[in-house]
Amino acid sequence: MTQLKIIFLGTSGSWPTITRNVSSVAVKRGSEIILFDCGEGTQRQFQKSNLSYMQISKIFITHFHGDHFLGIPGLIQTMQLNDREKPLHVYGPHGMDKLVSQLLSLGYFKPSYKIVTHEINDGDALDFEGYTICVLEVRHNVPALAYCIEEKKRPGKFNKSKALELGIPEGPMYSKLQRGRSITLDNGKKINPSMVLGPPRKGRKIVISGDTIPYEKIINFSKRADILIHDGTFDSELKDIAGDYGHSTAFQAAEIAKKAKVEKLFLTHISPRYLDHRVIENDARKVFKNSFVPKDLQEHEVKLKK
Repeated sequence: MTQLKIIFLGTSGSWPTITRNVSSVAVKRGSEIILFDCGEGTQRQFQKSNLSYMQISKIFITHFHGDHFLGIPGLIQTMQLNDREKPLHVYGPHGMDKLVSQLLSLGYFKPSYKIVTHEINDGDALDFEGYTICVLEVRHNVPALAYCIEEKKRPGKFNKSKALELGIPEGPMYSKLQRGRSITLDNGKKINPSMVLGPPRKGRKIVISGDTIPYEKIINFSKRADILIHDGTFDSELKDIAGDYGHSTAFQAAEIAKKAKVEKLFLTHISPRYLDHRVIENDARKVFKNSFVPKDLQEHEVKLKK
């Protein structure tokens, strides 16, 4: 089983506070780390966490406001100082190529390892080993993207009684069938995985909205996700201000979560005006009880369903 964890490296909106850094969420799948946004100070947050920034394979930027990308140059330099050799892939909206080029031309620094940029668009589905990342254009006051990381389907449950009935001896043959490989018994009978496995099971699904006003398309995009991480910058009393600045209230994010039938909602990009996160959390729980405001460096394991 591949472990899947979310680590909230930065949960503040616009600028850092004493307790919260600006936007960054790490998704650790096995030994790989996929980073979503990289606000100023993200590399320091890595130092405080149980993660290694050297395991980052990909960075996905939601949009080009500074609190979401200004940590990139420092992180890239630190990786080089720690002898990184593997390429680093950086994804984002149109303009990503130019932005990274500008960031890498600051001062006298030039990375010795390869930085590969990718400009992506609404509707893209990026295929990786074991999972896909889908892209949705959302509604902020600059071009902005949401991301859905979804694991590929895994084999169905192994039916041991059926296997024994077919004459398959316990041992290595069971493992081969569970990995989707056919086997041949000593009597020459061929056994296909479908003969002993149930229907394929869904993988885990995490959606990250980035900064956005409430947007109808996020509902389907997030449908039955294990985790929805959504902009919850303000509480309902500041609904008009939230809309003016291209953000959602916690209440509005909870409405999205409820309609999408997600399991858990995590609210991020919390305005620095809130000294008590419970104002945001309680606003969301009026609609969707499984709503939470994570603390910086909080970890959440996304477990496989049986």
